Amino acid sequence: MSRSDQDDLIFKALADSRRRAILDLLKDAPRTTGELCEHFEKTLDRCTVMQHLKVLEKAELVLSHKEGRTRWNHLNAAPIQDIHSRWISSYATHAVKLLTKLKRDLEEED
Repeated sequence: MSRSDQDDLIFKALADSRRRAILDLLKDAPRTTGELCEHFEKTLDRCTVMQHLKVLEKAELVLSHKEGRTRWNHLNAAPIQDIHSRWISSYATHAVKLLTKLKRDLEEED
């Protein structure tokens, strides 16, 4: 799979607020699929949670393994770091420079 295709999968996975919520839950510790389903039981059925996990796994943002009948889901932050390094940090540096210049210009006006 090309780097561009992988980036598309990551951006697609991060585009949905429910998938971002799943990643937020996995930040602190791995969780079972059952625990994730319990968290969303008022808004999502088990099948929908599983579909979201499948998208996250395809993007390699979630790694899972089975222990008996229990499926554990782990956050893999490496793809997010790659996106940050490739896309966000370079734009952020430019934005900080612009904001610094704006601040300087505004202070000179006073």
